[in-house]
Amino acid sequence: MISIQHILVPIDFSEPSEAAVKYGRAFAENFGATLHLLHVVEDAMISFPAGEGAGVIAPMALDEIEKSSREQLGKILTPQERDRFHVRTTTVRGSPSMEITGYALSEKVDLIIMGTHGRNPIAHMLMGSVAEKVVRKAPCPVLIVRHPEHEFVTE
Repeated sequence: MISIQHILVPIDFSEPSEAAVKYGRAFAENFGATLHLLHVVEDAMISFPAGEGAGVIAPMALDEIEKSSREQLGKILTPQERDRFHVRTTTVRGSPSMEITGYALSEKVDLIIMGTHGRNPIAHMLMGSVAEKVVRKAPCPVLIVRHPEHEFVTE
């Protein structure tokens, strides 16, 4: 028998991650699991246009992005769903794939459910795929939800 107690759904507030939340809710419901929602604020340098102050890191801007992300994350599920699934929401800064796999390891996550944008081959080659990196490094199974595609979970 498969025992799933902790499910991680990384959120980037895109349609594919919204689809992954649907799957996360369904799996949490079926297994009585705790649902973890994680947003990673990419810790990249935010720079200003050329000229005075060019290349300056704007930590206040990152703080605002992180604060806004926490607020958005808190609105994804209803209060009833948050209680029923013992939801844990977390916002961190860093590299998305590294933070997702690190969180899964530290929180003993049993399943990661994440969306993918399904980029074309050129964009994929240039930018890579967070989902692909997570699949390669994750300490647990990963379910990739591609949106829009055939979805098994409906509302």
